[in-house]
Amino acid sequence: MLGAARGSGNRVPRTAVLRARHAWTLVRGRPSNHDPAMRRIGFLHAMSAAVLFGVGGTFAQFLFQQRGVSVEWLVTMRLLCGGTVLLLLSALGLGRGVLAIWRMDTRAIILFGLIGMMPVQYTFMAAIDASNSATATVLQFTAPAMIAGWFALVARKMPDRRTWAAIALAMLGVFFLVTHGRPQMLSIPALALFWGLASAVTAAFNSIQPARLLRHYDAPMVAGWGMLIGGVALAFVHPPWRTQGMWDANTYGFFAFVILFGTLAPFYLYINALRLIGAQKASLLMCLEPLSAALLAVLWLGVSWDAMDWLGTACILATVLLLAREQTQESQSEKVT
Repeated sequence: MLGAARGSGNRVPRTAVLRARHAWTLVRGRPSNHDPAMRRIGFLHAMSAAVLFGVGGTFAQFLFQQRGVSVEWLVTMRLLCGGTVLLLLSALGLGRGVLAIWRMDTRAIILFGLIGMMPVQYTFMAAIDASNSATATVLQFTAPAMIAGWFALVARKMPDRRTWAAIALAMLGVFFLVTHGRPQMLSIPALALFWGLASAVTAAFNSIQPARLLRHYDAPMVAGWGMLIGGVALAFVHPPWRTQGMWDANTYGFFAFVILFGTLAPFYLYINALRLIGAQKASLLMCLEPLSAALLAVLWLGVSWDAMDWLGTACILATVLLLAREQTQESQSEKVT
């Protein structure tokens, strides 16, 4: 159990409910700096991270659908390059300490890479390839409601009204997004729905499974090893030297952006935002990710995104607001008791 609210015996433990985005939302913390100027920087970093994640997903869609780059190759390269850079940066501060996790938690970090980091990266990119970056990102944002339901199941207690409302809103949002209010037909490919919901499940799992590792090791180091392990494993399926697609200046540029500014930069910005403004505010600001992905996909790639899509998006993002409000109340209860 990652944590428990104190108070009424009918409450369901959920202090980690909002850690459901991809490996980057695994880090938990409260703001450590109360300087208004630094808090403004924290807000700016969180918003920048959200926008960069959204733009990175849309650039990946361009590579898949307009340049013929394969999902397997891009995910392999994203994991290998991202993991290597994160570990090199971690080694600058930790030195040989970056290897400490292999002495104490070999099995845990291997499992995290194989059934945590690799699946969450692959399913999300597969959802983008099967539909578009906006749909994939919004569907993945149902993960917080899944986490809330999981903690209720583990605690063997009925969820409270706010949790039921969050789960209902998430389901309603998915309904509007994939059917446009017409249950007899899907407005997106069935494969896109499968990969989108799979990405939410893996994101939820990815937020819970490595909790113990994150209590003992730095998040960049854990994420770096997880990415590198996942990338090496996926390289056996699709070797990185086996490239596909049409490679021109735009392809190289967008690929570099996905790695540097769609993965590494927003990760470090989000980590810094957690330190400056805390997990609750940073998680809320991450709602800009699906919005930025939707706007860029519509304005640049010509993706159709009508009123029902926006309604579904609003319902799903409302679950984050509900669960974030509960997290704030639980944190205040913990301070009082």
